[in-house]
Amino acid sequence: MPTSTTLHGACHCGRLRLSFDTAVDVSRFNPRACDCSFCTKHGAAYISDPQGALRLNVSEAAALHHYTQGSGSAKFMLCSHCGVLMGVVVEQGEQVFGAVNANCLVERASLGASQPASPQALSPAEPQQRWAALWTPKVQISQG
Repeated sequence: MPTSTTLHGACHCGRLRLSFDTAVDVSRFNPRACDCSFCTKHGAAYISDPQGALRLNVSEAAALHHYTQGSGSAKFMLCSHCGVLMGVVVEQGEQVFGAVNANCLVERASLGASQPASPQALSPAEPQQRWAALWTPKVQISQG
């Protein structure tokens, strides 16, 4: 049975904190550096685990800002105070899938090298399939 590891992250001001549970060896993660203009401007590179779990804790409701772009399906989660991009979620029916911006993780130095990802090269149907196959299906956002 694989051992689970919990990775931790936070925005700069600490109003948003996350924990990401994964059975994947941390050094085997190669964050996906999205080449869209939004992610490029934020320097975002994402990790996820289809067997993992993602929890985002919001210290105050006004701290969590969602931004959508492109097809409008995915919601980027940013801190409204310090501007750090924490990750991205997408709803497919009743299911929520998510990916973590590796650059907000305490353990960032333990991850493998980033690799380019070009979602703009996908057909309109492919992003939904990709999210369901690669992203983390257990996402919890809580306040407190």
